[in-house]
Amino acid sequence: MEGKPDLFSIKRILLLMASLVVVCAFDMAEASAKPNIIVILTDDLGCSDIGCYGSEIDTPNLDRLAANGLRFTQFYNTAKCHSSRVSLLSGRWCRQAGDTSLRRAVTIPEALASAGYFTAMTGKWHLDKEPTDFGFNRFFGHLSGSCNYYRGDKTFRLNGKPWAVQEKGFYTTVANVDYAIQFLEEARAVKQPWFLYVAFNAPHAPLQPLEADYKKYLGRYDAGWDVIRSARVAKQKQLNLFGCAVEPSPRPDHVPAWDSLQPEARDWEARRMAAYAALIDRVDQELGRLFSAIEARKELDNTLIIFLSDNGACPYDRRRGGSDRDPCNADVTWSDSTGWAWVRNSPFRFYKQNQFEGGIATPAIIHWPAGLKTKPGALIHSPAHLVDVLPTLAEVAGASVPETWPGREIVPLAGISLAPIFAGQSITLRPPIHLLFSSDRGLRDGNWKLVSFQSEPWELYNIARDRTELHNVIVGNPAVAECMIKQWHDMTANVLHAPAKECAPVAAVASEQRHREWSDYSTGGSTSSRKDNGMTKGKKKSRENAK
Repeated sequence: MEGKPDLFSIKRILLLMASLVVVCAFDMAEASAKPNIIVILTDDLGCSDIGCYGSEIDTPNLDRLAANGLRFTQFYNTAKCHSSRVSLLSGRWCRQAGDTSLRRAVTIPEALASAGYFTAMTGKWHLDKEPTDFGFNRFFGHLSGSCNYYRGDKTFRLNGKPWAVQEKGFYTTVANVDYAIQFLEEARAVKQPWFLYVAFNAPHAPLQPLEADYKKYLGRYDAGWDVIRSARVAKQKQLNLFGCAVEPSPRPDHVPAWDSLQPEARDWEARRMAAYAALIDRVDQELGRLFSAIEARKELDNTLIIFLSDNGACPYDRRRGGSDRDPCNADVTWSDSTGWAWVRNSPFRFYKQNQFEGGIATPAIIHWPAGLKTKPGALIHSPAHLVDVLPTLAEVAGASVPETWPGREIVPLAGISLAPIFAGQSITLRPPIHLLFSSDRGLRDGNWKLVSFQSEPWELYNIARDRTELHNVIVGNPAVAECMIKQWHDMTANVLHAPAKECAPVAAVASEQRHREWSDYSTGGSTSSRKDNGMTKGKKKSRENAK
């Protein structure tokens, strides 16, 4: 039997607080100026979708940030769009913060405003009210959960007022950076340090790339998902992201071998991945434009940049219209592919919404030449979460996080400051990471991870030995499982104040996973009854591999 988990307790919290007081990450008195701050959040980006995390997609600007900064290898999101945004902006678990209402939290821009920051946002909001109601001085973007890349939607706003998308020449990813650059000029005019939050819609469906970007990738994915995934895992091992001996998850039963697809299906899937890649490439190009504008102002050295994704790659094949047409326009709305989502989450299992590593592991790049004391290109293997961003930014900016706010009932922060890591220190103690979205649940405590797939029984993994969650050890570790299950329920009830229906099974037994709205390659459609493309050569039942 393996050892018991390092349980969440009052003693652990006191030790953690003491360690963070003794190990001060930054002497702000030595800083000549408060750092400018950029937080970049992509949408549905898989953990292996950029070059410095294993991808073949061209992302030179992000790769340059990583080479000169640091990368986390165990940074978590919440596995879903809006809940990740709540946790990022509030420093609290989504339900704890009041969900999309944020009624129990103070946000990053509200906290930074107390330290004299000009605050701006562009892109996707996906929460209640508008960004200008939660501390942002400037906002351009859409309030909705996704939008048409060429046409936008009716929820676009500019500084709290409706904004009509122009009929020609508009592209969401480009517009986000246009306004980001404009807002920074406004911040400079008033001579304030600035906080910029860029929340790209990309690469969320509909897959509508720019034509030049799309043509660049046509033909690159003809080899298929088996070959591309093997190449990504090999590159990840070369980069030592998850250890050279990491055991990649096998292709699940619900994703057929590439060679078993009919030629027309292979052609369609290769083009669909080319569209994904083009969306990601465009994000990198626009970030390069933003970084160049900042560098031209000689501000890049003292600008803290954080790059993240809101969840793992999306497997939901909800609409497949127009697969025989060019996707580079507003009228074609290609959707997601489960097969390629498996690739994009390499080397992990599962997808967006699931609390397995494939759903919650995000690329996390930190760049700050004036502030980082780590070696360029450093890999940080300490677990971290979106809830840690607010306390981290508050510390490096010298800002206080208000404990009261008019009209809200503020609850304590869930996250911890990562500033010691920036200073070349380590964080040896942290509270458990609570995982919950809908019926998918989990808990990360030390090297142990408890996880439940869509209300099915719990599974237990030793992440230090089995990062890809292939070997469920719950049967051999009943005491560990019992403690962590109780711990999850205690946190859910007493910290998140979630209703009883949110509680997952208590039984510690092995489980079998089922698909939900994943691509059904046996019929050429999906579980949502869309029938649009080629069939596999042989039909097989969709079922996730479980060990």
